[in-house]
Amino acid sequence: MSKIKPSKGAPYARILGVGGYRPVRVVPNEVILETIDSSDEWIRSRSGIETRHWASDEETVAAMSIEASGKAIADAGIDADQIGAVVVSTVSHFSQTPAIATEIADKLGTNRAAAFDISAGCAGFGYGLTLAKGMVVEGSAEYVLVIGVERLSDLTDLEDRATAFLFGDGAGAVVVGPSQEPHIGPTVWGSEGDKSGTIKQTVPWDRFHSGDVSTLPLDSKGEIKFPAITQEGQAVFRWAVFEMAKVAQQALDAAGISPDDLDVFIPHQANERIIDSMVKTLKLPAHVTVARDVRTTGNTSAASIPLAMERLLATGEAKSGDIALVIGFGAGLVYAATVVTLP
Repeated sequence: MSKIKPSKGAPYARILGVGGYRPVRVVPNEVILETIDSSDEWIRSRSGIETRHWASDEETVAAMSIEASGKAIADAGIDADQIGAVVVSTVSHFSQTPAIATEIADKLGTNRAAAFDISAGCAGFGYGLTLAKGMVVEGSAEYVLVIGVERLSDLTDLEDRATAFLFGDGAGAVVVGPSQEPHIGPTVWGSEGDKSGTIKQTVPWDRFHSGDVSTLPLDSKGEIKFPAITQEGQAVFRWAVFEMAKVAQQALDAAGISPDDLDVFIPHQANERIIDSMVKTLKLPAHVTVARDVRTTGNTSAASIPLAMERLLATGEAKSGDIALVIGFGAGLVYAATVVTLP
């Protein structure tokens, strides 16, 4: 017989509070058109995007995270020193180490909370939420702060007609804590690494270290380009539309929820055409509120789901206690879907 005492946490977990931060600068499509040969009509018809937010020098990954987290903690009705763990999902924190989560945990005033970053692209919020649920139920933390944050404007090639208009900046955060009833369903997640080349960084960091500039991409002025995110748009679109609808349905089935039971659908805000296709494939009833934050926020990767959730609640399009299906998918290719009760 084992002598190790069993862990002891809450029976279940739930999202207790949500917060978001969007940079002050709003960037319309007209600004994007200064560097690519396209049109406002083309961008809107292909993506649904009208504007996005780009961060200033002061709106760092840490600064945006702290703003969003403060709102989430206040919304949850707890104090920062009650946070037992901070999980940050991002692909745009450029220091290899230490994790940006440690700085955020300290500046928020947590009491030496466990803190770490994860890299799961646009599915990062779902990954973080799953880890947080496990920590609360296992007992290693009573309250967990999950942050999705990106400064994708730093990783955007403004001369790439296929991606220049897609990306925005921002941070979204939720507090996950104990519950006596299940309010976060089973997670359906996974990866398809054989398709990892469809969304990737143009140049790995070590290419710069090698000193061989002949292999580095150049911009229209002949200057070396900073690494950016690139993708095979059609391949990603097909995968998202056909495969992710299946994953979303599996998450509904795992939670024992039918489309008729749903109140809200919050997919990753990558492209409004993908969102429309998923709604049609899932045969969601007309009463289900569908997040379309992509129109004014663009694709903010790990931040997109919590930002969309925060906006729906703030505008009254969704309300506390609503049942929501959330699904993130992106680079890797990775995905994560679950059903939650909104805070």
